[in-house]
Amino acid sequence: MSAKARFVGSLRSLSGEELVTLDLQKRLSLKEVMKRIVEERPRLNGVFAVSKPEKLRSAMLILVNGKEISVLNGLETTIKDGDELVFVPVLHGG
Repeated sequence: MSAKARFVGSLRSLSGEELVTLDLQKRLSLKEVMKRIVEERPRLNGVFAVSKPEKLRSAMLILVNGKEISVLNGLETTIKDGDELVFVPVLHGG
């Protein structure tokens, strides 16, 4: 099983790649997949704050197969074979 993760903008620089293939042994929650991504790309740790969903929500937009995760099951969205994840940083200003 595999899924694709695409990093946009500054997340591309932090991850070192625009697109990666994630080998999954089974279906995992988005939260579990993001933890695995951080294990392999520790520079994303600060941005992928999965233990603080309120911080994560304000830091980036996450799409699974073109749908924002708030209309799915949030960080508990099940990631399965063939899914595409897109991580887009959100900029704030004042």
